[in-house]
Amino acid sequence: MDRVIVGTAGHIDHGKTTLVRALTGIDCDRWEQEKARGITIDLGFAHLEDGDLQVGFVDVPGHERFLHNALAGLGGIRVLLLVVAADEGVKPQTREHLDICSLLEIPQAVVALTKSDLAAPDLLELAQLEVEEILASGPFAGAPIVPVSSQTGDGLGELRATLLEAARKQALSGEPEDQPARLPIDRAFVLKGIGVVVTGTLTSGMIRTGDALELHGTSETARVRGVQIHGQVRDRALAGERTSLQLTGVDLEVLRRGLSLTTPGAFLETRNLCCRIRLLPEAPKTLRGFTPVRAHVFSSELLGKLRPLGTEGLEPGAVGLVEVRLSEPVLAARGDHVILRRPSPATTLGGGVILDPAWVRPRGKALRTAQDAVQGDLDSLLTFWIGIAGEAGIGAGDLAKRLGWTGRTLRQHLDRLTGDGKLLEVPNAPGGQPRWLTPAVLRRVVERAKRVIKQYFRQNRLAVGMPKAEAVQRILPGRGRQLSDIYLRWLVAQKVLQMEGGLILQPGRQAQLSGEESKLSEAALKAYREAGLTPPSPQEVSRNLGAKQQILEGVVDYLVQRRRLTRLPGGLLLATSVLDRLAEDLRQGSAERFTVAQFKDRFELSRKWAIPLLEHLDSSGVTRRLGDERMVVPLHSP
Repeated sequence: MDRVIVGTAGHIDHGKTTLVRALTGIDCDRWEQEKARGITIDLGFAHLEDGDLQVGFVDVPGHERFLHNALAGLGGIRVLLLVVAADEGVKPQTREHLDICSLLEIPQAVVALTKSDLAAPDLLELAQLEVEEILASGPFAGAPIVPVSSQTGDGLGELRATLLEAARKQALSGEPEDQPARLPIDRAFVLKGIGVVVTGTLTSGMIRTGDALELHGTSETARVRGVQIHGQVRDRALAGERTSLQLTGVDLEVLRRGLSLTTPGAFLETRNLCCRIRLLPEAPKTLRGFTPVRAHVFSSELLGKLRPLGTEGLEPGAVGLVEVRLSEPVLAARGDHVILRRPSPATTLGGGVILDPAWVRPRGKALRTAQDAVQGDLDSLLTFWIGIAGEAGIGAGDLAKRLGWTGRTLRQHLDRLTGDGKLLEVPNAPGGQPRWLTPAVLRRVVERAKRVIKQYFRQNRLAVGMPKAEAVQRILPGRGRQLSDIYLRWLVAQKVLQMEGGLILQPGRQAQLSGEESKLSEAALKAYREAGLTPPSPQEVSRNLGAKQQILEGVVDYLVQRRRLTRLPGGLLLATSVLDRLAEDLRQGSAERFTVAQFKDRFELSRKWAIPLLEHLDSSGVTRRLGDERMVVPLHSP
């Protein structure tokens, strides 16, 4: 069945609720005070069906004091039913409601000139001309205007036909394809014998009985026990339908207007928005710097501050980019509409569309690039978002949250951009999900790697290689370190570096000792070999050989990287040949197991040397720790 939501708008006491009742037979005023006072205070709901078309009505209050309630119900509206009383004509709330509906970019409008039975022909004609005039300069220019009387029934048939024709043009059909579910809540209550119930207009996706939904703004998860559409029990609700859900697993106390129920993990909560807005001509002044605002996104209403991104500010009637910083998180995606009002006095400033729901204001010249990207096409936007994610990259799921899509849908676009060479895919990223980078990010890493390696070997002339851990820390200082293995493979492929064991090598480079350094290395190695398992410290070797400490340290590193010396845990140095003899002695000895004390006694060692030696033997697979003992591992043991 095709489905569409129609929203009323207009000044107080112009007959919106009475007209909806005449069209549908349903009274939208739910509260006793509404019936007693004869005015609508909160949202009301009705429906009608015509063949395969299902029309839901959202009736909003016309009084300016209740405009915040009206805004909570206008999200998801496809057809505007603007109500103007023929005997009064256009009034202040008529204009403000019309402005808001224009800012929300509702696709189509129909105007009902109500109370036509109370207006003389010339007054009716004047009212029609006045409506045509206020529509002429906006998106609803040329909308049909139908005189009607809810009391006598005159014009109701024509209005119904006109409204159904507009509804059919804007109706959604079929099932939503691969969209996450999103239901902004506009009511929450308890029904005796049923339990907790919420209502709202399902803006995307599908909700089935049994689904688990995330309640944004809280840590709660709710399960759908039942689905109703216009009072009829259904097994599912589709995007574009007024939806009532019976929930379990969540208490009424945590449910309120402004929260949203969604497919778990599919949407983003944010405090910072980049929006393209139109400031109403009636706005009091040019906006510069931060301006306090009340932001309305679907049924959410939050305080925040607005700042134009242009250096000249934003003048009344102008269109421009702004950033909005909210006092608390809101669920938002690119393409959502936002209405911005002054907190006091309560007037509408303007509104528009959210371009980036996770906006981070760049500095300097990068701001212009960001502004161009968020206003560009999807390819430009994705490339920009992935670029600012930097060396850590970003997954399809995180990008999809900003768009209100599923990762599966977005993956098609990412694959195409990757095939065109505009993106790089990291297929085996930590967590098992692919991530994407821009080629510019890889180029930046390549240039940094070249600088780091060049600098390291200039300062460490005798080093065979740079320790891998140090290289990763210096080449990938930020969150990109989690992709270090992948970056290193790319750097090897581009011949920026080579990897050998735990060392990073510079391609084509050979460390060469000078004549004096060669003599020093032989003398130092001899000193360590002769000292056996209790060698001297580097300072002692330096003094004994009459060598400068800095030069000796370079020679020692040279010998360590060539595995002629071995550095034990704690920094102690031994000749590698001495350690090889120790391992052979243990394997050929009669004791298959021994304690630390036995090890110390056998090799006449202090604890200072025994513990680091045993840790080295454990790590190299010569021994294995078993409680307080060590077991000698046979040479070919796995």
